Amino acid sequence: MKVTVNKGISIVLILVAITYLIMSFLLPEYPFVPVDADLIPKILGFCLLILSVCFFFSKDLDTEEQKAKRVIPRKEVLMLLAIMGLILIYITFLEVAGFIIMTTAFIIVCSRVLGYKKWVPNILTAIVFSGSAYSLFNYALSIRLPAGILPF
Repeated sequence: MKVTVNKGISIVLILVAITYLIMSFLLPEYPFVPVDADLIPKILGFCLLILSVCFFFSKDLDTEEQKAKRVIPRKEVLMLLAIMGLILIYITFLEVAGFIIMTTAFIIVCSRVLGYKKWVPNILTAIVFSGSAYSLFNYALSIRLPAGILPF
């Protein structure tokens, strides 16, 4: 059996999914919440595992055109590194600043780095998404997200 790029990537993704699932099963259980904290990670882990297995068995025709598409321009590599840096900053300051502030800032800065130039739609999207996600998790699902410096 020839190991193609798709098969190689799918094997790595299967290993990531298994590790992720093991870690999600180790999350502590909380007796008095309607939706436990491990539900979403378990769903995501099983979805990743199923899709990775499907990817392993998908047909892969490695043409010259596909090989040419694999070359990533330097500008895009720098953009990817910038996004990874922003993710690290987001994770570092999430507890201190809070979910709403950090997510809003992350969405605004990422959209600018990725090339979106219009400020008003970016800011409105970031605020509406952050507020909606915070409300959904904290009030509807009773899953507490970091409030940070905000009083709620």
